[in-house]
Amino acid sequence: MPEAPILGGGTIKLDDAVFGVPFNGPLVHQNVRHELNARRQGTAKAKTRGEVSGGSAKPWRQKGTGRARAGSSRSPIWTGGGTIFGPSPRHYTFKVNRKEKRAALRSALSLHALRGSIAGVEAAGFSTPSTKAAAALLETWTSASGSVLLVLAESEARVALSFRNLPKVTVLPAEAVGVADLIGAGRLLVSTAAVDELSARAIGATLASSTGTATDTPTAA
Repeated sequence: MPEAPILGGGTIKLDDAVFGVPFNGPLVHQNVRHELNARRQGTAKAKTRGEVSGGSAKPWRQKGTGRARAGSSRSPIWTGGGTIFGPSPRHYTFKVNRKEKRAALRSALSLHALRGSIAGVEAAGFSTPSTKAAAALLETWTSASGSVLLVLAESEARVALSFRNLPKVTVLPAEAVGVADLIGAGRLLVSTAAVDELSARAIGATLASSTGTATDTPTAA
């Protein structure tokens, strides 16, 4: 069973079924595209020649002027005219199966475990917000480098107050962490409760409200 150090002392046990699986690059890539595409607004819009106001009158007569034929001043080749094949509102999402999402999440978590870029944090030590203490704790993490993704359980929201203003540190609740967030982070810092929630999401189980153990009731990833 893989382990991760807890910053400040101790270790945290990682579920081998979640943090010890082979990395599936194509599946992770597909999920990253799925998540990033879902974040795109898709609100870009350009008017076609039929949507630009004006242009109903023929600019000049068909023959006799010596100029090229023109039927509308809103033609795409005219200044102020419409746009040919311009963008229009759309969505960029595509479907990814639930099992594929869970498998990609396991791959991303296992990659951090394989690289040694995952560590634990004791949420109880930050019951009183202290950015200085948070920065000092991260300085002790010398085994890995890069940006930090801090993952917390919903009940540990106050811990985020200590880390959220630090540079290159992103704080997310466990239920909102995606594969793109995990892959984009150089280091993964998680609380014990967040590890349980991530493990439950990755295997499709729900957590018991008080014990922190996973049950076998399937849920949406």
